[in-house]
Amino acid sequence: MAIIEHWINGRHTGGASTRRGPVWQPATGRRQHEVLLAPAADVDTAVRAATEAFTEWSQASLSQRTRVLFAFRELVNAQAGRLAEIVSDEHGKVLSDAAGEVQRGLEVIEFACGIPQLLKGSFSDQASAGVDVFSFREPLGVVAGITPFNFPAMVPMWMHPIAIACGNTFLLKPSERDPSPAGFVAELWQRAGLPDGVFNVVHGDREAVDAILAHPGIAAVSFVGSTPIARYIHEHATAAGKRVQALGGAKNHAVVLPDADPSFVAEHLVASAFGSAGERCMAISAAVLVGDAERVVDEVAQRAAAIRVGPGDDPGSEMGPVITAAAKERIENLIGAGARQGATVTADGRGLKIPGYEEGFFVGPTVLDRVTPEMDVYREEIFGPVLSVVRASAVDEAIALINSNPYGNGTAVFTNSGEAARRFQRGVRVGMIGVNVPIPVPMAYYSFGGWKDSLFGQSPIYGPDGVAFYTRNKVVTQRWPMASAFSEASLHFPTAR
Repeated sequence: MAIIEHWINGRHTGGASTRRGPVWQPATGRRQHEVLLAPAADVDTAVRAATEAFTEWSQASLSQRTRVLFAFRELVNAQAGRLAEIVSDEHGKVLSDAAGEVQRGLEVIEFACGIPQLLKGSFSDQASAGVDVFSFREPLGVVAGITPFNFPAMVPMWMHPIAIACGNTFLLKPSERDPSPAGFVAELWQRAGLPDGVFNVVHGDREAVDAILAHPGIAAVSFVGSTPIARYIHEHATAAGKRVQALGGAKNHAVVLPDADPSFVAEHLVASAFGSAGERCMAISAAVLVGDAERVVDEVAQRAAAIRVGPGDDPGSEMGPVITAAAKERIENLIGAGARQGATVTADGRGLKIPGYEEGFFVGPTVLDRVTPEMDVYREEIFGPVLSVVRASAVDEAIALINSNPYGNGTAVFTNSGEAARRFQRGVRVGMIGVNVPIPVPMAYYSFGGWKDSLFGQSPIYGPDGVAFYTRNKVVTQRWPMASAFSEASLHFPTAR
């Protein structure tokens, strides 16, 4: 059985790790690899390597950095198919979805290739007599990313290309559930010409995370995951004096107004709720139907039942398994709780068995109608292929429902009314909004981040906010006086002349 090692200072290494964790193949339910689980000593080794590499990389010219970034972009593009296969094998998502994940990560790399423009400072000539003022941005040092299982290629690429382009060195702690993409990407960075020690990967569980949060050599931490862990990361990293961006969980609503086309709505609700088996922080998990909803519910249930569920490497599969047996059990228990608490199960994915893959972690697409906010399926982040249908009498009631939810990651509205859409987008307290777009993930030149319990810290991820997060500003006020100007010095507070 293959052992997945760390990547420190340009090579795979076992380090001081003595513990291992299982890496499952979700479609078969079999253990296929083992991954090393790092102690604090391995985190320290990686930080030391990154600290040493920072000395030169932080002073590398913008031309040198962009050459590496462009080479990395070409390698990721050339190896996109292979990277998608690795993602599909360990995560379980279908190949087309894995390929889409790689493409969205690639877009952030392309954004980072423009770092000379993004790092431009400002200049004010003759701010005072003979005095100029200018600003520029400098990298922070060693920065770390702690990333989730659901997008093992894309989410790390939301972080490390921008951090490295800005002149930082990077330590990645990927999910131990699907760790192989991180090592593959590390090799691509090396082939692109990135100096050893600039990008490092340390695998592990909570012990490694706590070591990252406490290490004095790490200047900033980026995190994407569940809300309880995001809160933990934010509290402990900020207490250790680090800069933190911690993105938490979600309960994304899609409001359907009576003027929306039912077939169009049903198609997009099904795609957004069940793509990647619902294991997306931007998946629609609650559909709020305003007015007459019966046709939408019927069409959603029919389309959900028709989805082809199977292993990710089968070209005929539209949806794969969930990540672990524990995830399957938790999701099915929540479906059962919804039924017991009064929801109507119009499509039931429990107990699904795929011929030839009977031990796989499969849960079929599930639709629960007449869900109320008091039910467990509404209150909890299910992170599985379950769509809850809630009824509302008016758009204002739907907006109030969204605003009363503790999460504020993403939301959508389906309507043909510009007035209703504008009222909705101005009224909801959510960070990312789609109008007839159910998964409104911003492009790389914007930034990704929610509100409320979906984001801890003030900085969204990637885009312009990512550049600001991974750098700090310096402002220089300068004068080059002639000898006769020394007589102009004053004990008073300086003012412009």
